[in-house]
Amino acid sequence: MLWTANQIIRKLSTSSNYYQNKLKLALIGQSLFGQEVYTNIRKQGHKVVGVFTVPDKDGKADPLDVPVTTSWFTEECDKEQNGLQDAQRKTCLFPNPLGSCYAVAAQKDGTPVFKFPRWRVKGKPIPEVVEAYKAVGAELNVMPFCSQFIPMEVIDHPAYGSIIYHPSILPLHRGASAINWTLIQGDKKAGFSIFWADDGLDTGPILLQRECPVEPNDTVDSLYNRFLFPEGIKAMVESVQLIADGKAPRINQTEEGASYEGIQKKSNAKVNLAQPAEAIHNWIRGHDKVPGAWSVIDGQTVTLYGSSILGGSVPAGQPLDIEGASQPGIVTKNGLVLFGSDGKALLVRNLQFEDGKMIPASKYFSSGDTTSMELTDDEKKMAEEIRSIWNGILGNIAVIEETTDFFKSGAASMDVVRLVEEVKQKCGGVQLQNEDVYMATTFQDFIQMFVRRLRGEDQEEEMVIDYVAKYVNNMTVKMPWQCFINGKFEDAEDGKTADTINPADGSVICKVAYSSVGDVDRAVAAAKEAFEVGPWGRMNPRDRGSLLYKLADLMEENQEELATIESMDSGAVYTLALKTHVGMSIQTFRYFAGWCDKIQGKTIPINQARPNRNLTFTRKEPLGVCAIVIPWNYPLMMLAWKSAACLAAGNTLVLKPAQVTPLSALKFAELTVKAGIPKGVINIIPGSGGMVGQRMSDHPDIRKLGFTGSTPIGKQIMKSCALSNLKKVSLELGGKSPLIIFSDCDMDKAVRMGMSSVFFNKGENCIAAGRLFVEESIHDEYIRRVVEEIKKMNVGDPLDRATDHGPQNHKAHMDKLVEYCEVGLKEGATLVYGGKQVDRPGFFMEPTLFTDVEDHMFIAKEESFGPIMVVSKFKDGDIDGVLQRANDTEFGLASGVFTRDINKAMYVSERLDAGTVFVNTYNKTDVASPFGGFKQSGFGKDLGEDALNEYLKTKAVTVEY
Repeated sequence: MLWTANQIIRKLSTSSNYYQNKLKLALIGQSLFGQEVYTNIRKQGHKVVGVFTVPDKDGKADPLDVPVTTSWFTEECDKEQNGLQDAQRKTCLFPNPLGSCYAVAAQKDGTPVFKFPRWRVKGKPIPEVVEAYKAVGAELNVMPFCSQFIPMEVIDHPAYGSIIYHPSILPLHRGASAINWTLIQGDKKAGFSIFWADDGLDTGPILLQRECPVEPNDTVDSLYNRFLFPEGIKAMVESVQLIADGKAPRINQTEEGASYEGIQKKSNAKVNLAQPAEAIHNWIRGHDKVPGAWSVIDGQTVTLYGSSILGGSVPAGQPLDIEGASQPGIVTKNGLVLFGSDGKALLVRNLQFEDGKMIPASKYFSSGDTTSMELTDDEKKMAEEIRSIWNGILGNIAVIEETTDFFKSGAASMDVVRLVEEVKQKCGGVQLQNEDVYMATTFQDFIQMFVRRLRGEDQEEEMVIDYVAKYVNNMTVKMPWQCFINGKFEDAEDGKTADTINPADGSVICKVAYSSVGDVDRAVAAAKEAFEVGPWGRMNPRDRGSLLYKLADLMEENQEELATIESMDSGAVYTLALKTHVGMSIQTFRYFAGWCDKIQGKTIPINQARPNRNLTFTRKEPLGVCAIVIPWNYPLMMLAWKSAACLAAGNTLVLKPAQVTPLSALKFAELTVKAGIPKGVINIIPGSGGMVGQRMSDHPDIRKLGFTGSTPIGKQIMKSCALSNLKKVSLELGGKSPLIIFSDCDMDKAVRMGMSSVFFNKGENCIAAGRLFVEESIHDEYIRRVVEEIKKMNVGDPLDRATDHGPQNHKAHMDKLVEYCEVGLKEGATLVYGGKQVDRPGFFMEPTLFTDVEDHMFIAKEESFGPIMVVSKFKDGDIDGVLQRANDTEFGLASGVFTRDINKAMYVSERLDAGTVFVNTYNKTDVASPFGGFKQSGFGKDLGEDALNEYLKTKAVTVEY
């Protein structure tokens, strides 16, 4: 029933004080996009005086509040193309799983909601509809969709007219399929326009435009989710404010470069395979999911979904003849490989047949090989529950038979979303995807698929790894190079890669996936699902510990290969990589595996509520999805320090290795699958900190971020984590660790350990002694002996067992160290030894020694993170003076003291302001001892029991009885 003007006035009079006035707005349209625009406009203080959307379906508003789907073209759009005059069906610019979902939100807020079935009949406006619209008194119409069927009386009525969002850079790609044509035509840029509505089709003056690059493997989904949706919402709100402030431009569209493309029909969507691979890929991804690009295989029409440009070599597989192709396709474990006329390849992941059934392309030759399972009594009850869900959706079917086909019975893409969500809600939270419905279209097939998923018996595909293999260190090392997401290695979403360099000679080891924001989102989604509904969250803690023990055993079995990869990728001397980088990683996983079944709360006595009694106890619970960002100096060990505690606590994780050292983390990912760690629990995303790390900091589904790296980046991460969702943070940051050597020390040990404190791991060591304070009476002798030892150091190939000192990690760091030394010289410090790059291929720095370093100098205050010993002397007996100098830094990661006097050692250790103090030793870390800094060296702990608390939350439960 239509609202009348009197009803509208009464409704407004009850809520007139609810809003702060800026502009009075009418929102016309539907979709999740419209809901977000509505919410954000109201947050800005504008008054929404009416929401105009579609009528309820089957007598109720659409209840589904689900993520954006890929149903970009609706059946309604096809009707419009045939001349249906229905304004509210012109929604093709946006996915529409929600129907009038934001009408529900508006109703909750007390905003008037109108659900007109149409605005015009036979081309003429419906007077009572227009009258009801005018009665709300809108000053501006905000329309997140095309306006073709809204009467001009409505468009022009408000004082400020109407603005519309369109997902292309107008005048390019006018029409309802703009995003699709952006991909089909291979545009390098995508974007959106907000324009003033006129009587043309997307021809009004431009108010605002934004653009973004189109990545090689972008889809309609990825473009929309990454840019068009979030930035479009911001731009709509910004546009409203510009209008309110009187600053909104009206830039007339030019007809130069203008184009209009209509909605594609299935009959026009056949793939032309006699063209380059990129053009074929663009055609397929531009038609995904609707209407679907198709080809003819074995005499039948087969629709192709999930295309990506194939990077690297073509995997082995079985040939498949395809009509019109320049050469046969290949069915591989990853999918169907197609070849363009240029000989380049693309990969198609899913195929759909004429009967509506969809299969993974990799299963083309074995799609009918599954056997039927016997259901238990409980499973039969669930099957009947699902039968009732099918009945509710397929209202035209009296009885759901075993052979009833979901799509042949009239179901459409909207019904797929509803089916998936209802099954999730009513059947134990079993996670299904829309594609599962397309791949099991009959009721009996759907039940079989559901039960397999329920039992966890989905036959896991054999892990497919496109290794880079190299014969090095007297062995063949096999290195994964792709992203590791949800238990599988796969290319980055946009197909980008980056070189990883061997610092020993500057050569390229291989190309590694360069992840995008979309890859992070997929990894987080996988980790979230694994935590909330996967076996990891339900697993007995002791069983979880068993998996971590097994993982440690596999790391030990593969320790030589891991150490070789670590040495090649980071420049670590092989013997050190074997003992420390890999060896301590194995110890760390074993240590925390033992903690899995020992995480417990406590009971707490509280005041009793007499005559009743109370019991209060605490529970230690995992946080959820955690992000870990690790540095390049100890790639595998830093991974182990953080992820072992995270996993032992029961969390799932998304980990970003350093961009310059990703290989050992990706090899580790391979071992986690072999250990039986469930998919989605561990995800490894190589890429840049600015993109991948920033998205992790901002992501609303991540509950904890652990970071090791520089202090400036740590501050940025902390800020982003606070602004996003106040996620928990632990930071292990920079250091300038002081080492105090008293005259009563054991000189031999002080020289040996002092050398190690600086030159261990070629100085790329977060707790390296950044400054040595040597008591005056032994200073010269100490320096003389250090120089003797430096001269004995063998600088060379890190894989040579006789090498003491390998290359610095990467060229930019090498250059920074040379500059650091130049600054030291300019400020007046004495360069006793080294200070230059070694004249040989690779990034080798001479072990360096500076003396006469005064407190004000740059090298006295700033960390070098390299093989540079910085020595200052202090007066004999001046304990408090040297302590003051040692603590005069914003860092507080580690420190050390050498003395035979136990009283002096204890006095100094109590007063050194650092998270770790070494007495008569250095670099002595252990998996059972907590590690972390003070001040601007960060907060939080790695290792030991303390590390578990970084990945746990404490819940208090109070019971009255």
